[in-house]
Amino acid sequence: MTSDSVPILTQFVRPEEITEDLLLALVECWSEVSNAGGAAGFPFPPVDSVEVTAAVKRLIAGLSPTGSRLIVAMVDGGLVGWLNLRCDAHPLVAHWGTLHHVQTRLDVRGQGIGAGLVRRARDVARDEMGLEQLHLAARGGVGLEEFYGRLGWQEIGRWPGALRLADGDDCDEVLMLLSPL
Repeated sequence: MTSDSVPILTQFVRPEEITEDLLLALVECWSEVSNAGGAAGFPFPPVDSVEVTAAVKRLIAGLSPTGSRLIVAMVDGGLVGWLNLRCDAHPLVAHWGTLHHVQTRLDVRGQGIGAGLVRRARDVARDEMGLEQLHLAARGGVGLEEFYGRLGWQEIGRWPGALRLADGDDCDEVLMLLSPL
């Protein structure tokens, strides 16, 4: 990506909107992030492409305008990042949503792609889904608290040692909130 390339953020709300090329790009990105040690849904690298493909297909199958949206960032026709925004229709929790799998390709880190995705998710949650707040859980100790903090999120809790990466290598799971939207 060149410094003058502007990411195009696109939202998908139905499974039939996802092309085979996009599915493959999502698998490639998720595999790359996971194999680099990112806590993106698979605990231990290397990840198996069959397992990642199955997870992407489950995510795509769950897309719906009212419950789950996929937001992708494209630069020069290639996928550089994505996230999944979900909410639950149950009346007790219907006012908030959750961000899942926020990730960017390694070669575009630090260029605002992730921040752009998170900002777009906030707009979609507020303006299109009628949500009042967003939640997420992030791995502690790798700078994610600071990243989300710069975007207006606040830490609301922490599960000490909740994530075991290896024997003797535990890290906290950090619970974060963005409210109001």
